[in-house]
Amino acid sequence: MVSPWGPPRARPADMTIPGPLLPPYGAVVGVLLRLVVYLVAVLYSYAEELLLKKDDNKIKKQDVPALCDLHCCKDGLIRNGLIGQKPPSINPERLKDFGEEDYLNGDVKTWEMKIVSRNEELLRDGLSHVPQSSSRTSLSSCNKLIRFEDISAAAFKIQCSVQKTPCMYSRLSKQYGMDIYLKKEFLQYTGSVKERGVIYLLTSLPQDQQRKGVIVASDSNFSMAVAYHASELRIPVFVIMSTSTSPARVKMCREYGAMVISYGTTAKDSQTHARRLAQENGYLYLEEEDSAVYLSGLGTVGLEVYEQVPKLDAVIFPAGGHCGLLAGSAAALKHLNPHISVIGVESESFPVLQQSLKAGHPIEDQACSNHHFYGDVSGLCFGSNSLQLTGKLVDKVVAVREEDILISMLRLLEYERATVDAEGAIGLAALVAGKLPELKGKRVAVVVCSGNLELHLLQQCIARALTLDNRVCRFSLVVSDCPGDISKLLEVLAREEVRVLDIKQERTFVTSELFTVEVTCTVETRDKIHTAQLRNALLERYPTAVWTER
Repeated sequence: MVSPWGPPRARPADMTIPGPLLPPYGAVVGVLLRLVVYLVAVLYSYAEELLLKKDDNKIKKQDVPALCDLHCCKDGLIRNGLIGQKPPSINPERLKDFGEEDYLNGDVKTWEMKIVSRNEELLRDGLSHVPQSSSRTSLSSCNKLIRFEDISAAAFKIQCSVQKTPCMYSRLSKQYGMDIYLKKEFLQYTGSVKERGVIYLLTSLPQDQQRKGVIVASDSNFSMAVAYHASELRIPVFVIMSTSTSPARVKMCREYGAMVISYGTTAKDSQTHARRLAQENGYLYLEEEDSAVYLSGLGTVGLEVYEQVPKLDAVIFPAGGHCGLLAGSAAALKHLNPHISVIGVESESFPVLQQSLKAGHPIEDQACSNHHFYGDVSGLCFGSNSLQLTGKLVDKVVAVREEDILISMLRLLEYERATVDAEGAIGLAALVAGKLPELKGKRVAVVVCSGNLELHLLQQCIARALTLDNRVCRFSLVVSDCPGDISKLLEVLAREEVRVLDIKQERTFVTSELFTVEVTCTVETRDKIHTAQLRNALLERYPTAVWTER
């Protein structure tokens, strides 16, 4: 029978039947070699971990010296409460750059040790193996702890966590004969430049310590910044405040997310209680100081000012005891342009920085009233690192009066619509007081670093500043107690275009003639010239008028 598809086709001669599907011999050998190498690497890593654990056990078994002030380990100084520091192996050429930043960047292993004596000072800089009686760092370690590279790294790390505040041309420039640019750091979330150092400090802590939490003991801008940024980073944060702290500060700190505890009647009582809680619970006790990490964060202000204002001639910073902003920013500015003048301003009432520079070491026994008006400006000089940086890099430190600070606050409120405190206004106060005549006609940046002024102080400061600026004045005169005499006085005031703020009449306790009345007026004028015109007009009409001197 013939197939419907036709006769079968012949198989081509070159087609062969396929053999078994096996990989090439070379591929099998390659896979086996890779497997052997992987197993050797795993075994080596496991053996290395066993050796490290054995070394750690030997160190833990060593006896801890009794009554030691600081926790010491075999390789270095134990820092930060319950956290120890074991420096990694370093090359001799890296020794000059090795400092606290290696610990804070998490490059070292940490372990806990039992505290057998009083509380530790936290986040101190230095490489000495011998416990020091002083809580301050030696001057010799200053330049090893902060470099321009550290400030650049800090700027990169905190760029998403803080505001890049504007540095704007001010309308005050024409009034003082120079180009003034205001770096408005009071626009940060907590109203202070301290956020820059705090966020870099918190993000540099080891993760183990971040889980345990941090604790601070003050009502300063530093504590406010710690409260906010620690909460944002989900780090447990505790703030110990004295019972004399303003209720508004306590409320604000709680709104930032911190656990606020009121303890003691003084700041010293709060600090003692905070250290005890840190010791008992493993918290890291933070206080504002001149560690390399904190100074690097504050130094980012100098980078931004240099970037925002071209062809700068000078930059003015607040100084005082807490001169970390001045020192850190000076390190950045002088690296970028050594010809830029860096100037610090402090209060005449608390010339802590000038005295410390003159003595060559931080002045710790200076009698400083920690008044709420001055804030951090009135604090003690908190470290040798920032002091030496200031002495080497800062061109000039000037002191201003309290009256100059108040007028500076008034100028910023009127011309810039900026409500700032004494720390924020003290830089401009040097220009208001005429302390820097060499800057006439030059381009100057002024850092306005803080705007945390309490409401009751705001009212008092503005009223006092208006008086100091000869815009609110008071006078007394005697007129006859007859109808129309008071109205004639008011007509004179209206003709001189002054605003009457208050008027009082006294008829009983007067030493003048009978049937007379002593009138005391408080009025507001435009400026000093307007006040002089009013005074002349009143003396012409009422020769017995008495002007109340401020």
